Amino acid sequence: MTPRNDLAALTSGRNFWSTEQQDGLPAITLTDGPHGVRMQASDSDMFSGRPATCFPPATATASTWDPDLLRRMGEALATEARSMDVSVLLGPGINIKRSPLGGRNFEYFSEDPLLTGTLAAAYVQGVQSRGVGTSLKHFAVNSQETDRMRVSAEVDERTLREIYLRAFQRVVEQAQPWTVMCSYNRINGVHASRNRWLLTDVLRGEWGFEGAVVSDWGAVVDRVDSIAAGLDLTMPGPDAAGDQRVADAAESGALDPGTLETAAARVRALIERAQDASGSVDVDHDAHHALAREIASRAIVLLKNDGLLPLEPGSGSIAVLGEIARTPRYQGGGSSQITPTRLDDALSAITAAAQGEVAFAPGYDADHASTEQTGADDGLLNEAVELARTHDIALVFVGNDPETEGMDRTTLALPEGHLALVERVRAVNENTVVVLSNGGVVLTSPWDTDVPAILETWLLGQAGGGAIADVLFGVVNPSGRLAETVPLRLEDHPSYLDFPGEHGVVRYGEGIHVGYRGFDARETDVSYPFGWGLSYTTFEYGDVTATVGEHGIDVTVPVTNTGDRDGREVVQIYVSAPDEDAHRVPRELAAFESVEIAAGATETVTLTVRRADLAYWDTRVSSWIVAPGEYVVAAAASSRDLRSVAIVSVTGDDVRLPLTAESTVTEWLDDPRGGDLLRAAIQDGDGPSVAQAMMGNPETAVFLSSVPLARMVAFGDGTLTPDVVARLVQDANG
Repeated sequence: MTPRNDLAALTSGRNFWSTEQQDGLPAITLTDGPHGVRMQASDSDMFSGRPATCFPPATATASTWDPDLLRRMGEALATEARSMDVSVLLGPGINIKRSPLGGRNFEYFSEDPLLTGTLAAAYVQGVQSRGVGTSLKHFAVNSQETDRMRVSAEVDERTLREIYLRAFQRVVEQAQPWTVMCSYNRINGVHASRNRWLLTDVLRGEWGFEGAVVSDWGAVVDRVDSIAAGLDLTMPGPDAAGDQRVADAAESGALDPGTLETAAARVRALIERAQDASGSVDVDHDAHHALAREIASRAIVLLKNDGLLPLEPGSGSIAVLGEIARTPRYQGGGSSQITPTRLDDALSAITAAAQGEVAFAPGYDADHASTEQTGADDGLLNEAVELARTHDIALVFVGNDPETEGMDRTTLALPEGHLALVERVRAVNENTVVVLSNGGVVLTSPWDTDVPAILETWLLGQAGGGAIADVLFGVVNPSGRLAETVPLRLEDHPSYLDFPGEHGVVRYGEGIHVGYRGFDARETDVSYPFGWGLSYTTFEYGDVTATVGEHGIDVTVPVTNTGDRDGREVVQIYVSAPDEDAHRVPRELAAFESVEIAAGATETVTLTVRRADLAYWDTRVSSWIVAPGEYVVAAAASSRDLRSVAIVSVTGDDVRLPLTAESTVTEWLDDPRGGDLLRAAIQDGDGPSVAQAMMGNPETAVFLSSVPLARMVAFGDGTLTPDVVARLVQDANG
């Protein structure tokens, strides 16, 4: 092979999961995560994996709002990866949950980029602290499964920057993942795998990414174009024909040889970095299972509680109803599907914790795969209702249909048989607790009004059964908070009219009004807002103080646990920015902290809102801008439960907008230099010009205020000509 053939070969995989092996350079293995190590165990079954701890997926871990838990989980994942000689774990997935119908939402964190980015950065830091790389994915705007390999996400630049790229930027700048994985889809018509603006200009040029860009498996449509755009490693391999095309293009000059050398060098650096941290390690699977249970219990969100929870062991007979209690739904399908080292179920854990009579009935047939097919089985339903009638407490386990990579959902409604179980049981037992198991949100309206207690348990991984029992019986005081809004209706969601698109195009028509931003901007009623979650104790917020500090806004708020149980409160800081220069949403999450507070104690919580997180993307200057003015800073328990508010004055960035021929007369006059030049130009000549006269008349001045300067030529008497306008533009920006 020629040197260029060697270089080209390094930029594609040796096989499905490994890099190329060359003289003195070993192959390394990349394999799926993100919530477990899915090391393929059988060549005949892509989704069979060697046993590994199945931690809670991101849909659950996001509800902990606790970066420390994500860091610890990352450390455990890295240990298991190294035990299997895996060098790069393909995760975390941090795409924004634009629509609750997204089929892969169970693998993603949130509808909010700050929450997503903060948690993902901690995950990356945890994994990489143990010598295993991560692959931040899917870069970018990959928020649906429908036509995912071809669809073009049509999104304006401000929305792209503020919502869909912002979490990636935070993780790259704070944690430097070893790799970033480009997505399948197109962005404004250009495939991510050959989008130079995305992979080179933004990722490396603006954010300073130092690692290798890896393709999603099968995302590359043209190897030469992709390397030119900034892609380093095409997976999977082998791709001998593609390697040859790359080598030939470098030989002919169609591809800059230096660009190929750089891509190969990045892959080589990745391999060498992995080798530096290689070495066998022992795995304590029991400890990892215990960690998975801790994370799962912290992820559970107590949506509603009319005093029924927590349950007291031995206080009454319990009917556990719903097949999910016995056969747990603990992860989604597709590339993240883990073979667990063990699997806890809620029925067994509840039976062990109850210290009294526990009876079970499946309630519905769990074998059906779709909502349309999942009807109520009268025999199973009647059996469950009879148990509910004859027991003191009814625990009803229901959830949406199994979710999987490759397919979006079509409804947010619970399956018919699950709804029937909830309604019939509640009619005969007033002490009914509904336990939800789902990867994406489900509708709880209108049935939630008749149920005294609801737990949102998401998909909790292999230890979820024990975690559910821990929360039901008060061993763990629930502290999970919603990382996405639960709407009253699917039709209320900001993305409803523009998801999933058609004919290969999806328009992101809601703009920056994603998730709670859109609900709050329209003041739309929701079932449960972003950030919502109850506890078995209560918390009272004192007066919040906010001052401008060196790095942003320093916020302090005292929080008191006013109940008789130790608990944990997630203190959320929302900021409302002035919107004179650009439209802003009513409030945005700007900082948060999960704080443990003993019963009766007060903790003073101090947080910093980074100045960078106050900025919006100004398309006029293609830059992040902090607007001057008064910012409302709220300490809150959800996006709609603002407990204490302060106002702080922030000095804005010094920005001068360039003046053009299309800038309005008002914009010219408001600019100190431009105004002087324009006034001087229209005053030239022997007498008053028509333009001067019109601008001096209040009525015509209002009319002219929105007229671009170039159009003034048509209203003048020769004073303002195209040449004069061109000279004004040059002088104003000189």
